[in-house]
Amino acid sequence: MNYNDIVGTIGVGLILIAYFLNTFSLIKKDGNLFFLMNIFGAGLACYASILINYIPFIILEGVWCFVSCLGLLKNIKKQ
Repeated sequence: MNYNDIVGTIGVGLILIAYFLNTFSLIKKDGNLFFLMNIFGAGLACYASILINYIPFIILEGVWCFVSCLGLLKNIKKQ
């Protein structure tokens, strides 16, 4: 496994763990932890996609990270 594989695997793993925890109501879908896991996961997956120059996933993960950032900011404002 090379560097970009490791970075991408960690990123995708974080996204999938967040999804799993949310699906089984172990974390809230609008909770800060959910957004943070998605931000870091999508950020790492986006970076890995940049490393391999795969544009569709750069866009997908970049947007995923951006939307998660907006969700986190909305949560912080609410509190």
